[in-house]
Amino acid sequence: MARVVAFVPDLLFGSSVLESLRAAGHEVSLAGDVQALRAALPGADLVVLDLTADAPQRIEELARVAPARPPVLAFYSHVEADVRAMGVEAGFELVVPRSRMAREGPALVAQLVSG
Repeated sequence: MARVVAFVPDLLFGSSVLESLRAAGHEVSLAGDVQALRAALPGADLVVLDLTADAPQRIEELARVAPARPPVLAFYSHVEADVRAMGVEAGFELVVPRSRMAREGPALVAQLVSG
């Protein structure tokens, strides 16, 4: 079981991520803004980061609040290849389309936290 912080301001998709990861046995905190992200980060094993809107700002916010961060699983809209490139350039461990996050979220988290 991993301690996961999901920085997913989209409440509908965020609750879906939260439910699927909790069903897989993970402890999940949903952070809808930067203050909640900052509060939830201590002791986190993984960050799930939504890049479907305001990607540059979200990347900057994460870098600012967690310079020594845990691994990041980021997701983006499949039509925005440039956003994927931003996530890869930022050094995120895994950057996947939103549809893959929806289908395989718990397996992707397990992959990252198991090494």
